[in-house]
Amino acid sequence: MIDESVLRDVLAAALATGGEFAEIYAETRTSISVRLEDRKVEEVTTGRDRGAGVRVVRGASTAYAYTNRLDRDALRDAAGVAAAALNEEPRAEVRDLTRAPERVLNPVRLYPEDVETVSKVDAVRAMDEAAREVSGDIRQVIASYAEGSQDILIANSDGLLASDRRVRTRLACTVVAQRDGNVQTGSWNPGASAGFELLDTHPPDATGRKAAQQAVVMLDAVGAPAGEMPVVLAPGGGGVLFHEASGHGLEADLIHKEASVYRDRTGEKIGSELLSAVDDGSVPGLWGSFAFDDEGTPSQRTLLFDKGVLTGAMTDMLRSRIMGLPATGNGRRQSYAHLPIPRMTNSNILPGTDDAEEIVRSVKNGLYAKSFAGGQVNTATGDFVFGLAEAYLIENGELTRPVRGANLIGNGPEIIARIDAVGSDFEVWWGVCGKDGQGVPVTCGMPTLRISRITVGGTG
Repeated sequence: MIDESVLRDVLAAALATGGEFAEIYAETRTSISVRLEDRKVEEVTTGRDRGAGVRVVRGASTAYAYTNRLDRDALRDAAGVAAAALNEEPRAEVRDLTRAPERVLNPVRLYPEDVETVSKVDAVRAMDEAAREVSGDIRQVIASYAEGSQDILIANSDGLLASDRRVRTRLACTVVAQRDGNVQTGSWNPGASAGFELLDTHPPDATGRKAAQQAVVMLDAVGAPAGEMPVVLAPGGGGVLFHEASGHGLEADLIHKEASVYRDRTGEKIGSELLSAVDDGSVPGLWGSFAFDDEGTPSQRTLLFDKGVLTGAMTDMLRSRIMGLPATGNGRRQSYAHLPIPRMTNSNILPGTDDAEEIVRSVKNGLYAKSFAGGQVNTATGDFVFGLAEAYLIENGELTRPVRGANLIGNGPEIIARIDAVGSDFEVWWGVCGKDGQGVPVTCGMPTLRISRITVGGTG
């Protein structure tokens, strides 16, 4: 993408005013998306972007500049802008660049760019048709297909030179159902670090049906109960609760800013003995996986909780240096126009030994939380409120009526301490996590688990 002599020249220019560390992040990105609404293909959009960012670090201070050109002059200009934040004598030199060994973490069987556009249009039509076949109550279907191919190059003054190619593909279907003035929505959005073969494991018709079934089921929902009760989290989608209520608090920038309830608690038993959790960007094929993070650190498995004991945090390179922690491969950015910050990749609660069906049967009166609808968390205190998109009453050990308007209200450390059953099953959920104005692909994974008591906000 960029000649090594140019990289060295630009890094040297970035260090010329007293920087201790300099980095170049370059990328080229291509994408295509197909969107269908009301049985019509509304748009087929293609995109191509390229550019690079230059970062200069001194102590805890960072300066950043970027350009959408990859020639020597443009990169030197960006380096000059970033370096202008300092006015000191040079104190660091660029070491010889050594290319990191190639890692093919997410092999692609069928590159999306090799597939005819008509096949992608057929996929969104299949989602639409399958969704409408579920019920006559379906009023609207929005179906989309998206693919992206990203080539990145990272070089820094410590001598690192790394590259990665990332291919991601995703289906998305949102369905609106209506009956007697009652309107409900369902969605299903599978994605993977893979090519067009995603459609083999997540067929478009199955995706459309899942979204439609959720919307139709919720038409019969009653008002959610209110009060403290046992709650069973479904595998996969329930992982959003851990991602938000605990995961963000274990990102090192929030810990460093004293904005995390988990600060200075490493080695402390916080969660249940049944809780072990990891962040792992090295799982082949998962939506949040990659070979190297956006600073060139290899993706890896980071143990966050081990039998309830807090064991680790997720770091980028800057926080790793400042806080004296290992670099865990969690430095991520939305694009070359953004600084890297600590972000989750695939955050998973590990399976236990309990039978998933028996976990439900063990609850006399409670709630089954199948999928989440968003919420908010205060990472400094751990307090959270999350809405549920699909939930069911548990009555005498059986799932009965769907409920609407349910919210889960609690505190992250307190709730993970109340986990009293963890299933042997495991599923994942795919999403785009937003933080500091940046969105990146993430996966949340978990088995069925039971929280002995949590406050449910509802209207029933």
